[in-house]
Amino acid sequence: MNNELTRQDIQKMQEELDYRRLTLMPELIEEVKRTRAFGDLSENFEYKAAKQAQNKNRSRIRYLEGMIKSARIIDDRSAADQVGLFDKVEVYLPEDDETEIIQVVSTVRCDPRKGLISRESPFGKQVLGKRVGDRFTVQVNERYSYEAEIRSITKTKDDGSAPLMQY
Repeated sequence: MNNELTRQDIQKMQEELDYRRLTLMPELIEEVKRTRAFGDLSENFEYKAAKQAQNKNRSRIRYLEGMIKSARIIDDRSAADQVGLFDKVEVYLPEDDETEIIQVVSTVRCDPRKGLISRESPFGKQVLGKRVGDRFTVQVNERYSYEAEIRSITKTKDDGSAPLMQY
């Protein structure tokens, strides 16, 4: 399975991987050594906690390595006036009579509570490529769908910062 990631996603993962390998792992190894000296390992909670932290770090390292290794790099190819990856979009939802600001991001960065919507979600798939004034229907499942309208688009860099242009 290929993970669709941006260059920025891979860079952030590589930075975390380097930190975990070069800084955190030596610290955890030292903590395991230190707590091992406390005595009987069968009743040594500190040693067990240190080993768990070390194993959790190793697991995260393997996960990051796998994500980077299997990554397929994606770029935003939207036109200047279309919704693209990482653009901030003001969306009007007539059903609720409210407006929301969302940002369509790669799957590894999504956090719906912060308005970061995955490009793989039903909403993300529908909003990409739309222009200001476009209305569209989001089909959530067989029974539920809702309407939305693009009110404005703010083009941003691929890290979601620094507005470049607004429509």
